[in-house]
Amino acid sequence: MKFKGILLILIVAVVVLIFASAYVIDETEQVIVTQFGRVVGIPKKDAGLYFKIPFIQNANYFPKNLQEWDGDPGQIPTLDKTYIWVDAFARWKIVDPVKFFQTINNRTSALGRLDDIIDPAVRNLVTSYRLIETVRKSNRELDTYEADLDEEKKDMKSAYSITTGREKITQMILAQAQPKLDKFGIKLVDVKIKRLNYVEQVRKSVYGRMIAERKQIAEKYRSEGRGEAQKIIGDKERELKRITSEAYKISQELKGKAEAEATKIYAKAYGVDPEFYSFTKTLDIYSEVLNKDDFLILSTDSEFFKYLKGFSEKK
Repeated sequence: MKFKGILLILIVAVVVLIFASAYVIDETEQVIVTQFGRVVGIPKKDAGLYFKIPFIQNANYFPKNLQEWDGDPGQIPTLDKTYIWVDAFARWKIVDPVKFFQTINNRTSALGRLDDIIDPAVRNLVTSYRLIETVRKSNRELDTYEADLDEEKKDMKSAYSITTGREKITQMILAQAQPKLDKFGIKLVDVKIKRLNYVEQVRKSVYGRMIAERKQIAEKYRSEGRGEAQKIIGDKERELKRITSEAYKISQELKGKAEAEATKIYAKAYGVDPEFYSFTKTLDIYSEVLNKDDFLILSTDSEFFKYLKGFSEKK
């Protein structure tokens, strides 16, 4: 009975020792083993079951996957003295857990060091370039130019063209910050600018300039529209005059031909009896000239009065 108790105690002790000496690493972790605060062996980066000396050695776990750093938005002046709010973020990972353990030891301290290193790098690079360099990453055509403003368009293209661009600036931020992180066993994988925003005073100025540019483009379109309208109206009036002129020409030609034909018919008809023609024409003149309220004094020898005279004598 006593032997069974001792055996049970030994089994429990062995189990406790096994649990105290074994540790498991998953795919997202890496471990360094320390003994009395000093690193023992090499870091364990592969997933699996490992063993250490129980109660003397400790397993220190560190993340192996990508970690997030999110900076605090800050007000930064650009090279052209424009103040903007810049919000950046980064991705980093622990590539040397021994250095990491010996220098900063934990993730909270690591984030603090990243704040101290990345934030100044962002400020240095943003202040070294114009605002447009931080905003744009290529020289693609902007819809601002679609109005074809000639010389003003060239000036605007020059103002909005970049030589470095946002992507290269973020790469330079990474290149400037990485050497300062090597001693901590940290690799900076990527740095990006998450958000840019103008301060209130600059925002009003920018909006005012945008409104002025759009008004200028709108006025140009209106001017072109008015010019095109005048051109259409002018073409319409010219075409109308041409049609009217051609119609008048044709009508006059037809009228001339008709009058000539009528004159020819009249001449032919009156040529049969000239005296009758003279008589009818004289009567027409009498009806046009003489009125009941008119007085006409003529000589009895007047040619104009001969038919009245002859009529009076017959009567």
